[in-house]
Amino acid sequence: MSPTTLSAARPPRPAKPFYSTFGFQVLASMVVGLILGLIARQMGPDVAGNANWLSLTLATIGSTFVSLLRALVPVLVFTAIVASIANLRELNNAAQLVWQTLLWFAITALIAVSIGIALGLLIQPGLHTGVTAEAARLPSSSGSWLDFLKGLIPANILGLQASTRVTDGSASTSLNFNVLQILVVAIVVGVAALRVGPAVDTFLAFNRSFLKIIHKILWWVIRLTPIGTIGLLGNAVAVYGWDALAQLGWFSGAIYIGLALVLFVVYPILLQANGLNPIRYFQSAWPAIQLGFVSRSSIGTLPMTERVTEQNLGVPREYAAFAVPLGATTKMDGCAAIYPAIAAIFVAQFFGIQLGLQEYLLIVFVSVLGSAATAGLTGAVVMLTLTLSTLGLPLEGVGLLLAVDPILDMGRTAVNVAGQALVPTIVAKRQGILNQEVYDRAGSIDALDVNEAVPA
Repeated sequence: MSPTTLSAARPPRPAKPFYSTFGFQVLASMVVGLILGLIARQMGPDVAGNANWLSLTLATIGSTFVSLLRALVPVLVFTAIVASIANLRELNNAAQLVWQTLLWFAITALIAVSIGIALGLLIQPGLHTGVTAEAARLPSSSGSWLDFLKGLIPANILGLQASTRVTDGSASTSLNFNVLQILVVAIVVGVAALRVGPAVDTFLAFNRSFLKIIHKILWWVIRLTPIGTIGLLGNAVAVYGWDALAQLGWFSGAIYIGLALVLFVVYPILLQANGLNPIRYFQSAWPAIQLGFVSRSSIGTLPMTERVTEQNLGVPREYAAFAVPLGATTKMDGCAAIYPAIAAIFVAQFFGIQLGLQEYLLIVFVSVLGSAATAGLTGAVVMLTLTLSTLGLPLEGVGLLLAVDPILDMGRTAVNVAGQALVPTIVAKRQGILNQEVYDRAGSIDALDVNEAVPA
């Protein structure tokens, strides 16, 4: 089956006015959010000591937008993985695609963690910091290799987990979905469906139809991104401001230098080495990278990442529908490679602990394999605790870095999303199934103007 059959090229649409494109709308929303956040921070708390009305409005808008994205992600991951496994049987090299994907996940993670270690040793952020030992405290959540093994076993077919928090004598229970468990369940169901044979054709047809519905609903939500951006960025500025950067400026600078090197140096080199134009890649993937930056959620950005990978980068839908959801749960060059490497070195330097070659090799090992271990848990903090516990470093060091974590998380997530689109593109190119005409098309399709017909 030819690449053109798998991902048919469409004639480019007439250029839209720049002010009506998705990218411009998001950038404008970031400016508005930044201004409103600064105003909310200057207003301060109300007379009762609570957050002012503007801060509450920004927080509500931002959290509502992320909740809308996350609400449909579990069913999207399940239906997309099942459909993609069924579609992989149409490809002669399905097994090769899977192994190549995992290999490139590891290669890019190895490069990213190496850059993180080098920057940590060069900049020495733990020796140039204004935080004091009083800020050190244990995190509210942590990760371990036992969590990874337990996380592979689904507690239920929906991948739901309940957590209870006790505050001031009152208890509140919340439900969260474990994406890693949903991924495992979907893979098992998809493989089982293939083994059963023609008897499941009706089920697979229903799954494809249901996937179309989910894509359409998610695209309606993504159209709200400019509004959500105002709330998310504005709330981050209002709550955290930029004061903490003065104390952790060297550490924050090391993180963002590392992220920039991976995003704008390593990724373009890898693309160029595989015969792909880096400028075209960024033109096409930028809408997803932008959304990842403002939403701070690879899972929430998943619909956009999958869409630009298929429609703008020319990756066959049958493959992208498998690789992108897998990457959104296990491919995190920002959160699971650069950040824990520099943060672990920061903690060691702060507490005066000497690291040797063995410890640096352990950082590499945890970063290459550890992102999967935290896929069903909570973000980079859990990944950091996993790294610190593996190295035997004090977990209290996490508390030193929490003040700037939201600011760093924006950049980390943007790099995560960029890598999640990059690897399927490189693998598709190397396997000869990339639609080069779509990839090389002059100018990228605007993210909100991509073929309104939901993927079949």
